Amino acid sequence: MSEADKDSKTEMPSEKRLSEAFEKGQFAKSAELQVVATLAAMLGVIGFFLSASTREITSMATLVWSELNAAPLRSDALPVQLTECIRVYGGVLLPVMVGVVIATLLMGGFQSGFRMAPKAIGLKFENLDFIKGFGRVFSKDSLVKSGIDMLKLVALGLVLWIGTRSLVSDPIFVSPIEAGYLGEFLRRATLAFFSKIVLALGIVAAISYSYEKFKTHQDLMMTRQEVKDEHKQAEGDAQTKAAMKRMGRRLMQKQMLAAVPTADVIITNPTHYAVALKYERGRDQAPMVLAKGENQFARRIKALGAQHQVPLVENKPVARMLYALGKVGEPIPNNLYQAVAGILAFVYRTHRLYFHELKMRRAIAEGAATRRAA
Repeated sequence: MSEADKDSKTEMPSEKRLSEAFEKGQFAKSAELQVVATLAAMLGVIGFFLSASTREITSMATLVWSELNAAPLRSDALPVQLTECIRVYGGVLLPVMVGVVIATLLMGGFQSGFRMAPKAIGLKFENLDFIKGFGRVFSKDSLVKSGIDMLKLVALGLVLWIGTRSLVSDPIFVSPIEAGYLGEFLRRATLAFFSKIVLALGIVAAISYSYEKFKTHQDLMMTRQEVKDEHKQAEGDAQTKAAMKRMGRRLMQKQMLAAVPTADVIITNPTHYAVALKYERGRDQAPMVLAKGENQFARRIKALGAQHQVPLVENKPVARMLYALGKVGEPIPNNLYQAVAGILAFVYRTHRLYFHELKMRRAIAEGAATRRAA
């Protein structure tokens, strides 16, 4: 394979690469989509609320201007008039602001897939590199964005030209009209201009977002060498995890075997399972599971128990349930109290000498554990 083939990005990006890129904020995003979403929200809110608001604003304006010459200017009337203005105009602006905020959040979530990109926040010192910044200014990406900006200017110019031509023929410019018609004209003009602007910028935003999506995909493409390196790393991680798991299992088995000589009893299947229990009155609320194993490890538990003369009791159902439900270092399940109590009562009666020696054995084991901890 030649060096050119190794360095050429011909492979699709892996899930790991896509996830890492997303966390860094490297995903398709377009500012034009945010603008279109904001304008569309404003258009929707205006179209829904402006009809009633226009009549109210027109009535208020007509009342104010018709009585401006006759009404006396008093200081006690100003707060009332100001409150009324805030109520009327606030009733128009508040829905617009709420709609804009919701649209901005939804469009941002659409572009990010409603996921967080924690690594995208913060200062990136590589962005302060003057040479790289100079290269970005005169790059292909910069030229494409400049073209999109020019396309936006052309689209807005066409909208203004078409909208102006359709409005100059309105009677408001050629003949006297009633004051109430002014509000209706402003409503129609606003909706007409906004709808055309949203349509024009929507087309530009679609082009911009498509380019960003294509560019992001191209940037995240991988070379064959990168794919191989990632596979090796993933296999290494899997092997490391497996090795750590095996090490943890061996350590757990070592600890269990060390506790077997201090057990009260080992309950067996007899060949498949073995569970070692202990119970110290005044210290344990219920019998504790010291060790458990199946097949080969069960045989090691039984052999070590026999070496230290730990009582072995064969009870197939209890052994199976203890192995399945019991957890090492924790009390036995409640539903096994009665069965285990019967087994312990039996071994206490039949192995008195063992339990007499067991107290000394446990004291020695606790002393050794204390010294190791110190």
